[in-house]
Amino acid sequence: MYLFRNSDHRSLLATIKSDRRSLGICPDFIAVDNAPGLSYLQPIQTLCVRSVPALGILLPASSIAPAALPHWLHQQANRVRISALRMVHHAGIGHTGGDMSSADILTTLYLAILNVDPTEPNAPARDRFIMSKGHCSGAFYSVLAARGFFPTSMLDTYMDPLSKLNGHPDRNKLPGVEANTGPLGHGLPIAVGNALASRMSGLNFRTFVLTGDGELQEGSNWEACMCAAHYGLDDLTVIVDRNRIQQGDFTEKTIRMDPLAEKFRAFGFATEEIDGHDHAALLARFRTLPIEAGKPSCLIANTIKGKGISFAENKPEWHHGVPNADQLAAAIAELSVILADATEVRA
Repeated sequence: MYLFRNSDHRSLLATIKSDRRSLGICPDFIAVDNAPGLSYLQPIQTLCVRSVPALGILLPASSIAPAALPHWLHQQANRVRISALRMVHHAGIGHTGGDMSSADILTTLYLAILNVDPTEPNAPARDRFIMSKGHCSGAFYSVLAARGFFPTSMLDTYMDPLSKLNGHPDRNKLPGVEANTGPLGHGLPIAVGNALASRMSGLNFRTFVLTGDGELQEGSNWEACMCAAHYGLDDLTVIVDRNRIQQGDFTEKTIRMDPLAEKFRAFGFATEEIDGHDHAALLARFRTLPIEAGKPSCLIANTIKGKGISFAENKPEWHHGVPNADQLAAAIAELSVILADATEVRA
């Protein structure tokens, strides 16, 4: 951990870059005592370090002992949750429930799995990740900022007029965003196109797509599934955020989804169910894809809408609920306790 007191950004960056060159490491996180609401005597509990507009939080998974990596990812995921909560509170609009349910999946992918480089966001052989459930942009933007695609200070502008951080991701405005998403049912077809492009180009990059479960009521998804299976796109992985709630109600009360795994198998996908909040399980499966050679993979990630916030968990109204000041403080307190309980072990 680095501690800077009233440091200007240039000297802060120079120090970190010097250490990275000489030691080959990055800090876990950075505390700056002139960040409003952030005590430099305690661990950072948000990604929004507002007084460091040019600096992203550096989160080097490579410096974590393998046995401790799931715990470390758990901590980062809760920092992402706190960041997303602050963003939605600031904007007065958003999708809190889905931000919370998808945070563990996004954090595991971006901080430990995906072959992406923020300094070369358009590298031809990079892995592709499509955030099909683009309405959960608070968590998505927070993870992109944590990975270093843009300064964390930009998170403070979420949904502001002329902000690059729209309610739905726009690849023309932000590095790291592979596709404009938000209209549901589009991300999986785009991901199939990416997987085909990987094969045709010979670059052999992997493609991951995160969909909502209610989103799968859109027929375009199943057309894309037929195409993926027909071409045997085993570099494609579909991850379903199976939190069982969509706008307005539970999915099974709206249009029944189960047996969802059997549906994907019938469409030619090698399919498994997984705990979408278990970082060890996510790491193990992501590292051993595809599930079956010659078939696209589907991971149905069983999650909890509003995960980590007692008053929001499994509540349909928190699909797009916005925390007021008291609720924000209570949620951060709960997530901060979880942060304090997690442990880190150095390699």
